[in-house]
Amino acid sequence: MCGRFSLTASPEEVADFFDLEAVDDFPPRYNIAPTQPILIIAGDISRAPGDNRSNRRPLLVRWGLIPSWVKDLEKFPLLINARSETAAEKASFRAAMRHRRVLIAASGFYEWHRPPKELKEKPVPYWIRPAQGGIVAFAGLMETYMTPDGAEIDTGAILTTGANAAIAPIHDRMPVVIGPQDFERWLDCKTGEPRDVADLLKPADQGFFEAIEVSDRVNKVVNAGPDLQERVAESRKPVDSRAEPRAVKPASPPDQLKLF
Repeated sequence: MCGRFSLTASPEEVADFFDLEAVDDFPPRYNIAPTQPILIIAGDISRAPGDNRSNRRPLLVRWGLIPSWVKDLEKFPLLINARSETAAEKASFRAAMRHRRVLIAASGFYEWHRPPKELKEKPVPYWIRPAQGGIVAFAGLMETYMTPDGAEIDTGAILTTGANAAIAPIHDRMPVVIGPQDFERWLDCKTGEPRDVADLLKPADQGFFEAIEVSDRVNKVVNAGPDLQERVAESRKPVDSRAEPRAVKPASPPDQLKLF
């Protein structure tokens, strides 16, 4: 599961990494939570023949995918993640896997290790970032939902996979990472079907991420400063890979419609 992440790179760095014409200005975001806007990169098949400009476009979408067929939002769960192993068959994600695959810009993500219940200890948060720094692209899905009053809401979810050996002691799931060499193939929903990109839905290489134990201040959405990513003294007890780790469920932000 991925329940919180961060994007602290500059708009210029994001544009360069994803080969975009430009990205609207935005501040560093250290604690992105469900229902808040997230920056995605989508492919654009409307480019005219002979147009050599980038065919990728940045968009802001609500984190929490809503399939087009949903009738009652009050009864529908918040889909912030999609299991990559089953997304192509699940009703909630099937159409998006075929027609609306996107990239999600991030600097890293947070995950919580939950110690065994008998220890009666609090979950331990970790900031998990690329070991070499920089931006990372999560595999994502997008849907545009139309409300009963006719308003359109662009929504998205992060695809997850089984954790690699480095992350598994913290949590058993992690976001799918798409490398720059595979951006075009992942975004090509015109000719590429889900089976054509199935090989990309795998854990990141063993040394790609590093995990840093951080303060539990990240648990609260209102805390959104760079101090959230500062290393704290590691817990006395080592992470137990035999435990059943679960992520802390994030609280909804106080203002779901505010972009930044």
